Amino acid sequence: MRILIVDDHPIVASGCRAVLADEGEIEILEAADAEDGECVFIVERPDLCIIDINLPTVSGFELARRILERAPEARIIMFSMNDDPAFAARAIECGAKGYVSKSGDPDDLVEAIRAVGSGGTYLPTAIARSIAFAGPTLAQNPLSKLNAREMEILRLLSAGKSLSEIAWLVQSSYKTVANTSSIMRQKLGVKTSVELVRLAIDSGVA
Repeated sequence: MRILIVDDHPIVASGCRAVLADEGEIEILEAADAEDGECVFIVERPDLCIIDINLPTVSGFELARRILERAPEARIIMFSMNDDPAFAARAIECGAKGYVSKSGDPDDLVEAIRAVGSGGTYLPTAIARSIAFAGPTLAQNPLSKLNAREMEILRLLSAGKSLSEIAWLVQSSYKTVANTSSIMRQKLGVKTSVELVRLAIDSGVA
């Protein structure tokens, strides 16, 4: 199996190699950001991708969207320090087949690779249970009103990016990003971009 790991921390890739050492013949491909990850995927077409959510430029969610737009059959596991069920739910919405928390049991990653690599899906038991029992809570979260692209733009706004910079990063036009920002303010009931950023910070998106 050929696995692409997209993470900006080299120690994570090394840790993955160690965890997977006894899993038979596995070739590890590496990328440090979404742009490199997309290029490696296009050229190498790995069997499975492990993508960190918090990448230096655009997020792992945006990279997953780009990969799945190009190859709907791609098998993706989202990897994150955050074990909040809202992030796992967002990963599933984006089309990921698995979600693993970096703070969880290392065996979770091995099990996820086995499951997703064979065409299945995977969530650690604790996260799956949290999603199952957090339905009303997740629905009450104002950010649940936003789709994946809107969430990405909100994250970049909270990181201090201008609309022009965001348009370039998400491969869209300035007009589209500006319109999306306006729609987000309407959905979330805020009037300014400053209020959007404050909401993002309070919700843990930033």
